[in-house]
Amino acid sequence: MNKAEKVAFVMKKLEDLYPTIPIPLDHKDPYTLLIAVLLSAQSTDVRVNKITPLLFAKADNPTDMVKLSVAEIREIIKPVGLSPMKSKGIHGLSEILLEKHNGEVPQSFEALEALPAVGHKTASVVMAQAFGVPAFPVDTHIHRLMCRWGFTNGKSVIQTERDAKRLFPKEKWNDLHLQIIWYGREYCPARGWDITKDIITQTVGRKTVLKKHGFNLL
Repeated sequence: MNKAEKVAFVMKKLEDLYPTIPIPLDHKDPYTLLIAVLLSAQSTDVRVNKITPLLFAKADNPTDMVKLSVAEIREIIKPVGLSPMKSKGIHGLSEILLEKHNGEVPQSFEALEALPAVGHKTASVVMAQAFGVPAFPVDTHIHRLMCRWGFTNGKSVIQTERDAKRLFPKEKWNDLHLQIIWYGREYCPARGWDITKDIITQTVGRKTVLKKHGFNLL
């Protein structure tokens, strides 16, 4: 299999497995998505989805959020981890949204990444999932799978994003981002990985990965 054939195989298999793609983080609009994605840093979607209803019951928009103190926000979100930084970020970005963006989440990477505690990955998720703009946010699942599949060298998530955008058609980026995450969780996790159930890695994976697990390329 050459690289183009491997990419085509991955896309076909992911489409077969995930023809409809659920959004991992519960939200109702761009603002609640932004907050949920911010909270998900170094946490799990399951944990975030347990905490956001508690936070959004008190404040699900910038106007109500700034009425809470940083300490109040921190107390609510403490279970997701990194609560000192995240609570300041949530309060701070809510103030900026009111001051500079009429209370609305901006629809540009530059404006989003200028907000407190919002990095490129968070901005990419919001642009893709809230506004439908093609993006390829790279989380730990995507970085791990792209490395195991031999689609990137694994040196950085920045390089992984570049490689993903180069390999996959732009119109498929938003779907593929989510499909790869779901596949990574179900078939190719970091821990407890059973390669016998991971047909994609068996078929397209790096020879070093396959050899380590006693597989030859199909």
